[in-house]
Amino acid sequence: MLASEPRLVGVELYFEKLEPARRFYTDILGLNVSEEQSGRFAKFTSGSGFLCLERKGSESYPSSDKAVLFFEVPDLDAAVTAIGRARFVRIEPVWAVLHDPEGHNVLLLETPSSG
Repeated sequence: MLASEPRLVGVELYFEKLEPARRFYTDILGLNVSEEQSGRFAKFTSGSGFLCLERKGSESYPSSDKAVLFFEVPDLDAAVTAIGRARFVRIEPVWAVLHDPEGHNVLLLETPSSG
């Protein structure tokens, strides 16, 4: 057991087709690429963490296919409207989920109010 609780610093997802995934995270979610190697990976830094999209088969160890990414947004209704309601597979009062091009769950959470 670790002496202290680990802090999540990033997530990596594997894709058959990297470019459609890159476009989804830049064009739909508005993330900015912080580092990339064309055809191999694209990395996005967001807040204190990162998301890395990697082409399947570019590393020597296997990956699981299931993943969920969690993003906080200040106004969930505005985010759903901006992205387009039809893209979402489920919308609830404080969260909504859509899929990226290879079916990974991308969950948007309403940022908790501080008052």
